[in-house]
Amino acid sequence: MATLNLKAFPDGLYRKLRARAKKERRSMAQEITHILAQAVETQKPLSILELRGLGKEHWKGVDAAAHVRGERDSWD
Repeated sequence: MATLNLKAFPDGLYRKLRARAKKERRSMAQEITHILAQAVETQKPLSILELRGLGKEHWKGVDAAAHVRGERDSWD
């Protein structure tokens, strides 16, 4: 497994990450790995409200019915 070292990491950001890791019951390494994995592996689903006025190119490859179901499920 690879090792990643960061230099000149901002103290405030470090404290926030440490607090978030504690809240999620993860080590700092686990939390940072989790955050980075989410950032590079998943796309943020677009809300229908965010798509207002946008062209059909933003819907390419999106199952509209599944998207609407996801939107509705998020309201619960």
